[in-house]
Amino acid sequence: MAYFGVQPSSVFTGSGAKNVFNGDGSTTAFTMSQAVLETTNIEVFVGNVRQEPSVAYTVSGFTLTFTGTPASGTGNIYVVHQNSNSDTVAVTPGLALAPSTLAVTGTSTLTGNVTAAGTLGVTGATTAAAITASGLVTANADMLIGGATPTLTIGDAGAEDAKIVFDGNAQDFHIGLDDTADDLVIGLGSALGTTPAISIDENVLVTVNDDVSVVGRAFSPTLTANLGSGIDLALGNNFLITTTGAVVLTFTNQIAGQSGTLKFVNDSNRTVTAHANVAISEDDLSTISETGTYMVSYFVTAASANNTILVSSSAILT
Repeated sequence: MAYFGVQPSSVFTGSGAKNVFNGDGSTTAFTMSQAVLETTNIEVFVGNVRQEPSVAYTVSGFTLTFTGTPASGTGNIYVVHQNSNSDTVAVTPGLALAPSTLAVTGTSTLTGNVTAAGTLGVTGATTAAAITASGLVTANADMLIGGATPTLTIGDAGAEDAKIVFDGNAQDFHIGLDDTADDLVIGLGSALGTTPAISIDENVLVTVNDDVSVVGRAFSPTLTANLGSGIDLALGNNFLITTTGAVVLTFTNQIAGQSGTLKFVNDSNRTVTAHANVAISEDDLSTISETGTYMVSYFVTAASANNTILVSSSAILT
C-alpha cells in the first residue's frame, strides 16, 4: 500500500488478541492476557452475546470484572482485544517522543534513558537505565537505589550550594553543602546556613556552633575488683560510675583525642587502682578511694592498642 509522506510507524500496528474463559456461576473477575485502559478497547461476549461496555463489565489493567455473574459453561466467555498495542506505546529505536506531560499511574519499565525537561510524575514503579530531569521529579512512594556501588550524587560539580531538606510537620532540618565555604552543614530549618548546628570543613575539622547545646551520653556501669569490660568509650564521653567493691580503673574502645568526665561515686572507702594504660597520680587515686562523690577528667593521648589515658583533676562534689 502506498503512503503520502512518511510511512506510519509500527507503533500503531499489531494484531488483535482473544482470551477465552469458563464461567462457573460465581466468578465475576477474570485475568486477561493484555492490560486494558478503557472498556471500549475490548469486545466481551458471554454465550455469544456481546456485553455493553462500562455497564455489563469494567476493566482495570489485566482484570475484567462483570457487574453480574456469568453462567457456567466451557469457553462461554471470550474477550476480543481490538489491538494488541491499544494499551502500550512501543517506541521505534532512535525515535524520540516529546510529550508536554507524562503521567504514569502503573509500573513503567524502560531499558533506555529517560530525559524530562518538564515535570515527571510517577505514582507507580519506574525502572530505567538512567533518568535525567531538568524539572521537578515527584515520587509518591519509596525510592530504591541499587546496583553494585549505589551512589546518590547531589550537584554537578558546579559552583552552587546543594542540600537535602527534611520537611517535617512542625520543624524542618537540612544537610547541605555550602559551596562558598566548602563546608558540609547540618542545621535547623530548610534554608542552608540559616541556623547551622554542625559544620565539617575541607580539612575534616568539625565545628559545633556556639549557640548549640551539646549533650553527652551518660552511662552507669558498676565496677568491682574484676576489670570486666572497663569503661567503654564507644558508648559516649561522660559516665556515672558507682562502686560496690575495690576498683581497677580501666578503659576500652578509646580513640586518640577523646576526652570526657567521670562522675565517680565511692560508696564506702573502696580501694581504687589503675590499669597500666591509665596515667593518674597516687594522690588522685588516694582521694577517690575515700567515700564521696568526685568529678574526674580523662584524655586519650595516643592512637594505639594501648592508648595512654591521662586522668586527673579530681574534685569533691558536695
